[in-house]
Amino acid sequence: MKLKRAERRYHLTTSDYAQLAAFRHALRGFLHFSEAAAADAGLTTQHYQAMLVLRGCPDEHRVTIGDLARQLLIRHNSAVGLVDRLVSERLVVREPSITDRRKVELRLTARGRQVLAKLAAMHRAELQRIGPLLTRFFRQLSRLGAPVDKAGARVSGTRARLESRRLDVRRRPASTIRRAGA
Repeated sequence: MKLKRAERRYHLTTSDYAQLAAFRHALRGFLHFSEAAAADAGLTTQHYQAMLVLRGCPDEHRVTIGDLARQLLIRHNSAVGLVDRLVSERLVVREPSITDRRKVELRLTARGRQVLAKLAAMHRAELQRIGPLLTRFFRQLSRLGAPVDKAGARVSGTRARLESRRLDVRRRPASTIRRAGA
């Protein structure tokens, strides 16, 4: 099968597309698992993700609503609504900041920690189950991702790094290249 010009330009093969599709399928499968596990616990995936952010922070660091919004890639007002729901479920409490009284810090309740621990254990088990598949995928991707020379042969080592940099510069927007070179 002849490759189209764009596929030749970016050195893409049917195998590359198949690998990307397989990864997307595995990722969607994990996300589907996560949605179902959260729903079984009476939560949404955003509830679970917000609780993970809170618990994943070191004890000496407090999370504000703004921090949570940035971590979840949502708007501040959406994070406020999410926190309102978590507070109403008695999973999270708001506390005034010790350092800045204008800010509110968030903390998991004992109930929140218990619910999160159960969900996190389920997620860890699922990741352990699919981990070998993901490891194989990334191993294959690193082999398949090696740059190709003009004859179509995969290159490795120093030559691969040089080719990779050359391709990377070509893919970046011109404004980025000018700033980097300035």
